[in-house]
Amino acid sequence: MVRCRGSRRRILAVSVSLTGTIALMGCAANGPDSAAVSPGTASVANAFQHVHGLGADPLTGDTYAATHQGVWLIPTGVLPETYLAGAPRSDTTQPMQIVGRAQDTMGFTVAAPGQLLASGHPDPAEHSDLALPNLGLISSTDGASSWTALSLAGKADFHDLDAVPLEDGTLRIYGYEASAGTISVSDDSGLTWSSGAVLALRDLSADPAHADRLYATTASGVVVSSDAGQTFGPLAGAPTLLLVDSVDADAGGGLVGLDPTGGVWRQDADTWTQTGTTGRTPEAFTVVGGTSPWILVADATGISATNDGGDTWTALVSLAG
Repeated sequence: MVRCRGSRRRILAVSVSLTGTIALMGCAANGPDSAAVSPGTASVANAFQHVHGLGADPLTGDTYAATHQGVWLIPTGVLPETYLAGAPRSDTTQPMQIVGRAQDTMGFTVAAPGQLLASGHPDPAEHSDLALPNLGLISSTDGASSWTALSLAGKADFHDLDAVPLEDGTLRIYGYEASAGTISVSDDSGLTWSSGAVLALRDLSADPAHADRLYATTASGVVVSSDAGQTFGPLAGAPTLLLVDSVDADAGGGLVGLDPTGGVWRQDADTWTQTGTTGRTPEAFTVVGGTSPWILVADATGISATNDGGDTWTALVSLAG
């Protein structure tokens, strides 16, 4: 999920067409062409079996998918200029595994323009001195070409991450450690951490306008915290959602969510309306910010984008079964 998140009429099948059945998700830069490799079809199919996160960087104009096989650059050239308006546009025409690194990227977010945060497990081909195969929190400022360890190396395996700015210019980062079912909170851009609530959640999203407000999807419905993830209560009126993300204030604020069948829901004040559907169980999604917001969704058929609430979709990556 990202806070720096960011065609019509018919689905455009672009990028790649892959052979094989794609399983549903099993777990609760500049110069991109020089920094990426294009592996064979089998590697691409394997990677996109499990898309853990999507994100778009308004500084570079790059769009990413975080997978079991590293972070991938996603082609967006078929989208109109309203997508990440004002940002440079990559000329990539197919999904590309960045620098061939196959780390298992479980948690992922575009934390700020030009900065990616991630967690998960090291690339099996790379030597690791970690006592446990957990990356902790890592950061990249070169479009996932290289990563720097920030904290909790060998300890934390965050399956979800989100970040919002604080008044002093630092980032508040929320991380979900799925193995323990706990929320961790950092108020110094990921260097030190405090413990939050114990909660069995599927997805979390922080409100960019209110750093203490955190939403989560659970088996019993959407819940909300107003004390930085220490306690949660039900979000009144919300539908049953699998995934949730916040909308930037300049695009009206509120929330967008996807239900287990792929239904797209938009919150307006206290009212929720279904605006469209993918027709399939979603694996990951994000709202790409801006005055003309877009929604990106990954599911068993690939990755698609919509700017009309899910009424029509444009395929960015197509996985043919």
